[in-house]
Amino acid sequence: MDRQNVAVIGLGTMGHGIAQRFAMAGHHVCCYDESDELCDSLLDRVRSNLLPMVEMGLVLEDSVTSTLEGIQLCDSLGQTLENATWATEAISEDLDAKRAIFQEMEQASDSAAILASNSSSFPVSQSAAHLKHPERAILAHWFNPPQIIPVVEVVPGSRTSPATVESTMTLLKAIGQQPVHIKSELPGFLVNRVQIAMYREIWDLVDRGVVTAEEMDTAVRGSMGMRLAALGPLAINDFAGLDITSTVYQNLVPDLRSDQELPEFISSLVKQGYYGAKTRQGIFSYTPETLNARQGERDQRYLELLRLMQQDDTQSEEG
Repeated sequence: MDRQNVAVIGLGTMGHGIAQRFAMAGHHVCCYDESDELCDSLLDRVRSNLLPMVEMGLVLEDSVTSTLEGIQLCDSLGQTLENATWATEAISEDLDAKRAIFQEMEQASDSAAILASNSSSFPVSQSAAHLKHPERAILAHWFNPPQIIPVVEVVPGSRTSPATVESTMTLLKAIGQQPVHIKSELPGFLVNRVQIAMYREIWDLVDRGVVTAEEMDTAVRGSMGMRLAALGPLAINDFAGLDITSTVYQNLVPDLRSDQELPEFISSLVKQGYYGAKTRQGIFSYTPETLNARQGERDQRYLELLRLMQQDDTQSEEG
C-alpha cells in the first residue's frame, strides 16, 4: 500500500501504540494530545516498545530510527488532520467527549478522510451520531498493547459506507494487523462479550473460595490459555469432538453463574479505589519495581507468541 498520512488523536496507553504500528509500516503519522506530558514522552515510549522487538528479531534495528522519524507531533487538531487520509481517536472512554472530538475531526479533515473510533464500548453510530457525513465513520477497536496484539475489531455503524469498511480493512491488513469485520453493532462488539462471559464465571469461582486468584491464573494459563492461542475456541471444539463438548455444555450450563450482579470481591476492590496495576493494588499487589517487571514479562510473552504466530503464517503461505 502507498504511504498514507494517518492521524492519531489521544496519545495515552492505546494511542501511542497505534501510532507506532502505522509508523512501523512506513506511513506518516501525525499525533496530537492536549496533555503536554503525553506529547513529551511519546517518542521515548515508542522507542522503549521497539527495543524488545529488535532483540527478538521482530523488527530490524535500522527500522527504529525510521519509525521514530515517521511520527510527527502536532500543535493542534487542525494541523494533525490537515492531510490525513485515515484518522482515529483514542481519547478517554466518554461518549460526550467522543462525540465532540468526532465533530471536530469532521470539520478539520478532508471530506474523503476516514474517521475511526478506538472505543471499547461505544458503537460508532453513537460516537458519530452528530456527523454530517457518518458514512465515513467506523469503529476500529485495538487491544492493549496495540503495538503487539494483532487483532483489530472493525465495526461499521448503520450509516457507514461499504467503501469505508473496505478501505479500513485493507489498510489494517497492509500494516500487519488482523482486522475482524464485525457485522452487527452489539454491545461490547465481539471479544469483550466473550471475555466478560468468561470473567463472570472466573470472578464467581474466586469469590466463592473455590480457588485462589493465583491458582485461577495458573489453571487458565496452563490449559485453555495455551489451547486458545494455538487453535482458537471453535477449532478446539472440533478436536475435542462436538458430541463431547455438546454434552459437557448441557451438563454445566445450568450450574454456571448467570445473574448480573458484580461479584463481591471485585465490587469491594473497586469501591476502595483498588483498580489494579494503575493503582498498584487490585486482585494482586504491585510495587513500582514489580509492576515494571510484570509489564516487561507480559510484553515479552506477547512478543514470543506474536513471533510464533508470524512463523505459522509464513509457513502457511509457503505451503
